[in-house]
Amino acid sequence: MTAKLDSSTPAAAPKAIHLSEYEPPAWRIELADLAFDLDLENTEVSSRLHLTAASGKDGETLRLDGEGLELLSIAVDGEVLPTARYRQDDNALTISGLPARCVLETKVRIHPDKNTQLEGLYASRGLLITQCEAEGFRRITYFLDRPDVMAKWRITLRADAERFPVLLANGNPLKSGSLEGGRHYAVWENPHPTPAYLFAIVAGQLATVDKEVVTGEGRKVRLAIWAAPSDIPRCDYALGALERALRWDEERFGRYYDLDVYNLVAAQDFTMGAMENKGLNVFNARYVLADADTATDADYLAIEAVIGHEYFHNWSGNRVTLRDWFQLSLKEGFTVFRDQEFTSDLHSRAVKRIEDVRMLRARQFAEDAGALAHPVRPSSYREINNFYTATVYEKGSEVVRMLHTLLGEATFRRGCDRYFADNDGKAATVEDFIEALSSESKRGLEQFARWYAQAGTPEVSVEDKWDAEKGEYELTISQRIPPTPGQPEKLPVTIPLRIALYGEDGRPIDGALDGDAARLDTGGEAPGQHLYELSSAGHRLRIEGLSSRPLPAFNQGFGAPIKLRYGYTPAELGRLARIEQDSFNRWEALQRLATGILLHQFDDAEAARGALVDAVGDLLDDDTADTAFVAECLELPGFDTLADMADIIDVDALLTDREQLLNELAASHRARLEHRYHTLAATAAGGLTGQAMAARSLRNACLQWISRIDEQGSLAQKQFRSAENMTDRLGALRCLVRYNAPAKAEALEAFRTRYADNDLVTDKWLTLVASRPHDQVVEDVSLLLDSVWWKPTNPNRVRSILGAFARANPTAFHRIDGAGYQLLAEQLPGLDTINSQVAARLLGSFESWRRLAGKRRDLAGEALSSLRGRLTSRECTDLLDRLVTDEQPG
Repeated sequence: MTAKLDSSTPAAAPKAIHLSEYEPPAWRIELADLAFDLDLENTEVSSRLHLTAASGKDGETLRLDGEGLELLSIAVDGEVLPTARYRQDDNALTISGLPARCVLETKVRIHPDKNTQLEGLYASRGLLITQCEAEGFRRITYFLDRPDVMAKWRITLRADAERFPVLLANGNPLKSGSLEGGRHYAVWENPHPTPAYLFAIVAGQLATVDKEVVTGEGRKVRLAIWAAPSDIPRCDYALGALERALRWDEERFGRYYDLDVYNLVAAQDFTMGAMENKGLNVFNARYVLADADTATDADYLAIEAVIGHEYFHNWSGNRVTLRDWFQLSLKEGFTVFRDQEFTSDLHSRAVKRIEDVRMLRARQFAEDAGALAHPVRPSSYREINNFYTATVYEKGSEVVRMLHTLLGEATFRRGCDRYFADNDGKAATVEDFIEALSSESKRGLEQFARWYAQAGTPEVSVEDKWDAEKGEYELTISQRIPPTPGQPEKLPVTIPLRIALYGEDGRPIDGALDGDAARLDTGGEAPGQHLYELSSAGHRLRIEGLSSRPLPAFNQGFGAPIKLRYGYTPAELGRLARIEQDSFNRWEALQRLATGILLHQFDDAEAARGALVDAVGDLLDDDTADTAFVAECLELPGFDTLADMADIIDVDALLTDREQLLNELAASHRARLEHRYHTLAATAAGGLTGQAMAARSLRNACLQWISRIDEQGSLAQKQFRSAENMTDRLGALRCLVRYNAPAKAEALEAFRTRYADNDLVTDKWLTLVASRPHDQVVEDVSLLLDSVWWKPTNPNRVRSILGAFARANPTAFHRIDGAGYQLLAEQLPGLDTINSQVAARLLGSFESWRRLAGKRRDLAGEALSSLRGRLTSRECTDLLDRLVTDEQPG
């Protein structure tokens, strides 16, 4: 029996906002002149807004956004405003009868130390920090808090000099000095028109590591990383990454930095990963602080990628910003594409592509197939914070990548140059981006724009026919997009599809297929590889003159975010894993082979398992293959990816079958795994070089497999004791914990004690405990929630325990008695009152609950139903309503 849910709209559910109802702002703010008297408990904000009515007429009414503000005074053009002229409510300040041009002065009081939502101005470990995207600035002072209102900014900060010796804000520093009573001040100016969501200040006891560089345009720029004094030794890598990002953006996109300083601050309490505020980026400390003892190789790469992402926003988000929040992917999807290319150019392109696609399939494909599915650009929303999603970011990046594929590098670059030039200093739309690329490429992209408007992952099915007598090979290709909430029917989208045909000799066939799909030549195709543009529901392609049936390969490099269905046999997939010239598709062949085995898609299961065993053995024997690539191939499809491919999610079958297959592979290749593990030891000791990182990656992947069949965990224990870096130490600890080795408790205690004073490293062992694949972890997590390690006001700590439990531990979260669902549900109301954005992201763990098999669906539904009336924030009430009703807002 299916659990019955109350699907009535709760009273707290926010009203839907529609893209079609956009109206330009009635007022412009030419200059925002703000002064802060800073204090942890009580901060006063004085604002002078130079306003202009869009109508040019006197007597207009002005409505300013504001939440949780104590209004102390209000004046217009120097005259105190009588109470009859203005009205306050919980969300706004409305003023009537204003001149067409005027200066509005307000003073408000706010309380940073009570701001656990970490939105607006808040206190964190003695620091004052801001986070304003998307709508946090209204918690600081009254303002037109929308992205298409772009002002120039002058910011004065005043504070106690001992308590807040460092005063940072957007833009360039103008002046600073001392004040009476042990106070001091600093004045900053941002000359570039920017919206309020990009506003930032940071004040407190900070130290810095910095460097002066000269841009390609000859501007001297001071790059500075700010952190707590004790953390400064771990900031050097971040500073180097910032300079690499600056140089790369100059060379690859022709974008140059435009201020005299670039400040980046590490914050221990921060909801997001980082924020691109103009000239003053605020970062979650986990994406800044690193040294060999405390950071893994993955941490280093993540720091470089996130720093690159926020730096690249200086143009794709700041100089050109958003007309409205519906355009969020215009800056985020585009910038994710840019940071992915940054990492690919600096490191291994093949490995980076595999990592990105693995994440896309595990998170975004599931989002597209669940109750929270939405387009890259939604047509409506109730709470914008709920649309900082994998669809907006990662699928948005894939949409930009397809444009790059269709147009080619040179044309795409010209289109980006035109987009930046035409929209510099403006608030843009997706249409502006598409128009710039269309103009430079001289081709219409109207159909392509459907990618922004339609939710769901396209399914591309391919059937083939071989005529041996004629030597003719034909492909029939069709596409469909499954129904999603609010969108039962879809139109065909433009799909770039790379196809290669391989002959009996294992070499690509030079000839191209002909048919009703346009073939493109963008310069990005390898020999024997051809790019086709699918634009209809169905296409036929044919090639003649072949001596034998070819072996086709599709979607090389994952050029389109699709699910491609073709009836490969296990033998064909094993062969592709050996001969395919595209590295991504070699990995993909192994993934398909493993997926087919785990989802019982092959008629001859034994032959399929044999093909996978042989293919993995060949990889481990290939000393010439990129070691990082081999490591990626040893990571079989995860639970989320497998669950996305199943109509009904049988949790027990998926988990059991996956573990059995991995155990079988480990047993079959133990000698090979041990050989690779030991022979890579010398290279793995080489610091932060690419070869050393790749060697550590494969060694730890081998250790994971070996530990499955090493009941004593002797090799993992040895590595843990001798490790000289965090990558190897944590890799060994993960094996000891995951496979419950006898030395697990001792190693965990040693790790915990060694890093007890380091919150970021403490998060690492907590994540290992919360993600251990065992039913008992429900009780383990409950104990952690009652321990000194639980810090619900710190987003990183919440993610390390509850996030790891709900998102990375399907064994415990989906425990058959529903205890995992109930544990999370019990924590969400309290977290909602502390930090609603963190709570909402945890609530999203239920996105696929309707597809769960058996009583798990009922139990998950009951857990969701128990939250009715207990969640009060806009973020959580919106998400809960969508999860329960399976409908989009509006």
